[in-house]
This record gives sequence, structure tokens and C-alpha cells, in this order.
Amino acid sequence: MHLSPDQMIFWQLGFIKLNATIAFTWGLMLLLVVGSMLITRKLSTELTRSRWQNLLEIIVTGIESQIAEVGIHEPRKAIGFLGTLFLFVASASLCTIIPGYEPPTGSLSTTAALALCVLVAVPMFGIADQGLGGYLESYLEPTVLMLPFNIISEMSRTLALAVRLFGNMMSGAMIIAILLTITPFVFPIVMTVLGLLTGMVQAYIFSILAAVYIAAAQHVRKPDPEPQQTAKT
Repeated sequence: MHLSPDQMIFWQLGFIKLNATIAFTWGLMLLLVVGSMLITRKLSTELTRSRWQNLLEIIVTGIESQIAEVGIHEPRKAIGFLGTLFLFVASASLCTIIPGYEPPTGSLSTTAALALCVLVAVPMFGIADQGLGGYLESYLEPTVLMLPFNIISEMSRTLALAVRLFGNMMSGAMIIAILLTITPFVFPIVMTVLGLLTGMVQAYIFSILAAVYIAAAQHVRKPDPEPQQTAKT
């Protein structure tokens, strides 16, 4: 039983190690790239479209609508980043049915990298929407005294994202591993199914939180409209 996929060493040369976290992470990225190429290879811009393309467009449209409801101004620009986050975390959970596989999200290094991606993406989307000056001014709202607190907030929520995802993913794998050693195989199978469901929920929550942070970075305080003056009679 491994506490983390970092402990599974496949190859080592001095201080250079190839562990399960690196191997499974690159394997998942290759799977997502190849899968996206196979899924989209026959898409058409003509009026006549396949049922598969209609289904994909319905799914993408629904995702864009949900991203817009979070508060992001142009959801089509953010769907690539948020969708990739969701697919990676969800695929990492779904692949647990493969014997010998351990999700790379069970490593703190992977979850920290995902959280850092959100940390970098939030100001990028904010600057693209408001400009550099407008985004930096948001750190001074409502007063200059809030600058250190706003910076601490950026750092703390990134840390919280990493620790939250790591704790939830690792705890599920640990529970299944313990049950396999002390109980029959039927109960761990049920827990594995529940673990898959939990992984999908964690992928959804992680993506939604990232969308909320991006929407907050794009928020611009606009002055209230002046009341219209009534015409004199």
C-alpha cells in the first residue's frame, strides 16, 4: 500500500527518478490529446452534421451556459482552460479501474501544479478583460490598506485548492487499499464505484472554483446609472 504515487519508482539514475506520478500524469495527458483528436476529427461546418457532432455541440453549449452563469463575461475564452482542468481530474479518477494504476492527483505535487495553473490563469484572464492597470487596481479596493490582505487571499486560496483536492483524492484511495486488506472483495468494489463518483464531483468542484476565481478577477465595479430627469410639463 502506497501513501502516494510518488513512492512507486519505475526507473532511477542517481537523483533522477521516474515515479508513478510523472508516468501516469504524462500518460493521462497523452490520452486526452489523442482522445480529443479522435473525437473531433470528423467535425463539419456544413449544415448537415452527424448525431455525434450534435451531441458534442449540445454538451459544449451547456458548459458555456454554466460558465456564463458563474459570471465570466466571455465563457468561450475560458472553456478551454476550465474544460481541461475538469477532464484531467475526472480522467485521473476514472482510470482507477485499471489494475496497478494510482491517480496522480493523489500526489501533492500534482494538485499543487493544478492549483498553480489556476493562480496563473486568474490574473491572465483578469488582465485580458480589464487591462493591466484595471486589474492591479482591484488589489487596492476598497482602500490601499487592503493590498496585503488581497495578496494573502490569492495565495491562501491557491493553497486551499491544492490541499483540498489532494486530501479528497488520497483519502479515497487509502480507504479502498485498507478495505482490500481486511474485508472481502465485494465491499471494496462498492467503495471503488463511490470513489469514481467522488472523483467526478471533485473534478466538477475544482473547475467551478477556478471559474469563480476567474469571474472575480474579471469583475469591474461600474458606477450606478444616474436617474433620468423627468421632463418638465
